[in-house]
Amino acid sequence: MKKEHILVIRFSAMGDVAMVVPVVWSLAHQYPDIRITVLSRTFARPFFEDLAPNVGFMAADLKHEYRGIKGLNALYRRLTAKQFTAVADLHGVLRSEYLRMRFTIGRYHVAHINKHRKGRRRITSASHKQLTQQPTSFQNYVDVFAKLGYPVDIQFNSIFPPEGGNLNMLPANMCVKNSFEQWIGIAPFAAHQGKTYPPRLMHQVIEQLLEHYPKGRIFFFGRGQQEDNFFTEWCAQHPRCVNASKDLESLHQELILMSHLDVMISMDSSNMHLASLTDTPVVSIWGATHPFAGFLGWRQTTDNAIQIPLDCRPCSIFGNKPCLRGDYACMQNIAPETIVEKVKSIINSNN
Repeated sequence: MKKEHILVIRFSAMGDVAMVVPVVWSLAHQYPDIRITVLSRTFARPFFEDLAPNVGFMAADLKHEYRGIKGLNALYRRLTAKQFTAVADLHGVLRSEYLRMRFTIGRYHVAHINKHRKGRRRITSASHKQLTQQPTSFQNYVDVFAKLGYPVDIQFNSIFPPEGGNLNMLPANMCVKNSFEQWIGIAPFAAHQGKTYPPRLMHQVIEQLLEHYPKGRIFFFGRGQQEDNFFTEWCAQHPRCVNASKDLESLHQELILMSHLDVMISMDSSNMHLASLTDTPVVSIWGATHPFAGFLGWRQTTDNAIQIPLDCRPCSIFGNKPCLRGDYACMQNIAPETIVEKVKSIINSNN
């Protein structure tokens, strides 16, 4: 009898792929006799390669090697050689839909994600807004596996043991955390302005945290020219600040460091989800988007989501639309003190 082997398809951005991890981990542990192969972009390998003995990873370069219909056909032929018995499309975009169509024609057992677009349109409507909680991405993923005959109860805590990742794998300035120190992560940028807290206000947050925690250290996360410019400036002004993403060589190292943070401050961005995979509490800051869209990090709570009530919020699911007001009040009007107080409450509750 052919061994059950599930192909899990999820490309997209890092945060979206990270949200697959708790579900696949739970699937793998609740069904140890099945094989699972996750098909994604190369960056996602650290999420899955050591997740469970029955989980494998396959990278697909959709921009070059498997570009266009010709490339997708080549990818399909490569995939059929793996002898899958079921296909879970957790993405639901043109590329995955094309692969899904090919597998369906080949009489594979196929299921795909329901993105609940109608509900998302209602919560982002400029008029007659219906601000109700939408199914989370985690639930949407679980529903796909249920359609395939694999109901899943998500029981995931962290990709690391309870004591966190191995700090000895990090550079010398990060490999020891003293008991009297508070380690705070800050990922202050996102892909869109509507999801980014203004840097001038974030600098005030940094200054207040350093003043309140004289033994504390702040680690910055984020890669890009804008990030590097601000991180370099802030680190030069504040010796207890570290540009972690510049000093660390890999995503795996970043995850190790995150697992030892007392708290992470993040936008509605990938770093919220990365920290969530390490069982680290996140103070998330929401502007144009809203946790009700279903993208809050795994095991994070809306109590730690910083947001202000505005009739126009949320105006976008992904934060990529221009501000209807023109002033991004959803971010500009969040006081730095609000963020600092939330960080302090989390650190106090952990002590």
